[in-house]
Amino acid sequence: MLKIYEIETARDTLLRRERVNTANYPAALLAGVEEIFGEGVRPYGAVQRILETVQEGGDAALIHWTKILDKTELDDFLVPPGSFKPAYEALPGTLVQALNVAAERIRDFHERQPLPNWTTTEMGGLLGQRATPVERAGVYIPGGSAPLPSSLLMSVIPAQVAGVERIVITTPPNPHDTILAAAHICGVDEVYQIGGAQAVAAMAFGTESVPKVDTIVGAGNLFVTLAKQQVYGIVGLDGLAGPTETMVIADETANPAWVAADLLAQAEHDPLASAILLTTSQALAESVQTEVAQQMETLSRREIIAQSLDARGGVVITPDLDTAADLANAYAAEHLCLAVEDPQTLSEAINNTGGFFLGDHSFEVLGDYVAGPSHIMPTGGSARFSSPLNVMDFVKINSIIALDPETAQTLSAQAAEIAHAEGLTAHAASAECRMVKRDSEGL
Repeated sequence: MLKIYEIETARDTLLRRERVNTANYPAALLAGVEEIFGEGVRPYGAVQRILETVQEGGDAALIHWTKILDKTELDDFLVPPGSFKPAYEALPGTLVQALNVAAERIRDFHERQPLPNWTTTEMGGLLGQRATPVERAGVYIPGGSAPLPSSLLMSVIPAQVAGVERIVITTPPNPHDTILAAAHICGVDEVYQIGGAQAVAAMAFGTESVPKVDTIVGAGNLFVTLAKQQVYGIVGLDGLAGPTETMVIADETANPAWVAADLLAQAEHDPLASAILLTTSQALAESVQTEVAQQMETLSRREIIAQSLDARGGVVITPDLDTAADLANAYAAEHLCLAVEDPQTLSEAINNTGGFFLGDHSFEVLGDYVAGPSHIMPTGGSARFSSPLNVMDFVKINSIIALDPETAQTLSAQAAEIAHAEGLTAHAASAECRMVKRDSEGL
């Protein structure tokens, strides 16, 4: 049952953010971790152990963890490149068409993103910046409880638009044909069947068979998120894309059946997924509650949905839309769906979200697959300071400094002054020796 909350109760429970490594994990998850890693070991510690063993043991550790965690024995992780096209050709024609439409829209959207290359000669010589792509990008594609070819398209295409030369994909063992077909559509053929934290470790540290990358992107489960958190600094990250979440703000004009369907679509991802409705209408809240109960009975993943809604889902009654906007800003949801009479105006009162979905015709599932922007968005409240996956996640900015002699002479005195104030006499001397030279030349 989808519970209905008053605001104060919701702030202390449903809307409260927790650090990912100190979260109140479900008992079943903790029991599973302890069964494999030992009594008292929590997810963060389990991931730490996996990372350490892969860093030290390379492929041997990958073989071990794949056998233990994925119940699969492998000694060669690279998926044969020759299997991609047959997988593509084996799919139904309607699915092939849908994947190609999605790929075209994703590429079209990201090719419109400007890269911040610029120069100026107005500051004495040449100054500017240049965006250059990373050489190797690692992409993690979930594939455990459900294959996600859409995530491959949403991750790989922005990297290609950025100009990344080598894209390394990891996904759990025995990848579904749809994953390989999506790789074929993108024109990439380096896919390793490695899942979870061990996949992140392989890409971060490199092994005998898996190349070390410069940055790792992609959504994943709790263990992938914890692994990314622990390897940050060794590699770059797009963010900590953990359990997915959606927040819907609805007024009395919303269609309760559609709102319920959107909440259920989010909840079916993962028992740790969050699906939250904020509404000004008690009647709508009760109608959505009824619709959720009825609709979920027909869904294939209703057990996962029930766990998600029970632990992390709910409806919050707000006195007005301004209050709902304040709660949304504080929560900073990955997806924010505005099912209200005037979604554009309401969106202008909210800054913190991975993506705005404005109105009934821009529901989140379209964003998940075919709208165009990447569906890999910031979770866990990180939308307060981070962005959805985009071309900039695959480039770094190089500063360009080429001052003319006159400007350098003028600025050397200023640089030396600041260096002396900081007690850095070698810095000061480096500037002052240029000043002396130019003075001796009579300039």
